[in-house]
Amino acid sequence: MKIRSFYKLLAAVMLMAPCTAAQSQGTQTPAPQAPAGQTVAPQAATSQESAEVTTLKDTVQRLQNRLNDWPQLARYREADGKVTAPQKKEKRVVFLGDSITDSWQRPNMSKFFAADGPNANSYIDRGISGQTTPQMLVRMHDDVIALQPKVVVILAGTNDIAGNTGPMTLEETEANITTICELARAHKVRVVLSSVLPVSDYGHNAQGAPIQQSVRRPPEKILELNHWIAEFAAANRHTYLDYFTSMVDDKGMFKAELSEDGLHPNAAGYAVMEPLVEKAISTAMKKKP
Repeated sequence: MKIRSFYKLLAAVMLMAPCTAAQSQGTQTPAPQAPAGQTVAPQAATSQESAEVTTLKDTVQRLQNRLNDWPQLARYREADGKVTAPQKKEKRVVFLGDSITDSWQRPNMSKFFAADGPNANSYIDRGISGQTTPQMLVRMHDDVIALQPKVVVILAGTNDIAGNTGPMTLEETEANITTICELARAHKVRVVLSSVLPVSDYGHNAQGAPIQQSVRRPPEKILELNHWIAEFAAANRHTYLDYFTSMVDDKGMFKAELSEDGLHPNAAGYAVMEPLVEKAISTAMKKKP
């Protein structure tokens, strides 16, 4: 849910709040009287309204917490504090991104970041679902630079196009990516810049209804941003990681077998991504920071 929906939910809670307040003060609605010989059915609507109010309040609180920590610095604060300085020959890599990076660490999706896997001591996932480049820019110090990686893998932009934190132009997204890369270079961190993944309208939600991802994320904007990312990476000696070409079908859409919702990779999608990022990391490691 978008943060700006907070205000709509807040208004709904405020409209419903008076009856809740009256109940808390002991005010009771007189029970309806049944005709002789009949019983009155329970007031199921009242219970339903109370459940709706509780759900709305929980959602408002969650969104309020998000507003209080807009870049979500708290998400990895404890984990970052436990990361020790890298060993002398350690090739530490931090992955900075949104839900596509965040979901990569789920055991049902991949073992790429598993605690007992081959990358456990060198690959660190710092993706956060729903994030845009301005949020990642704020997180750069705590979630990347402070961890002293040799390489940062950046996958960002799809939520900028969707307007997750408000309307943004591609130029604004490009400016944020530029600054993120400048910060990395200033701290001698090599950069792998990833293409934005394609989207499709093939997916369905939990209820089976179709999801049209291309409405909020027009394919032409993804192509335009990817073109800029590739040129920017080349001009600044960063490593460009092209996920897009391997994950797009002949209609310009996210391959149906690689995504369930047309936006996020499934396990098969991550299986395609992993050798590509491994190759890009290897290339970046050979470059001067």
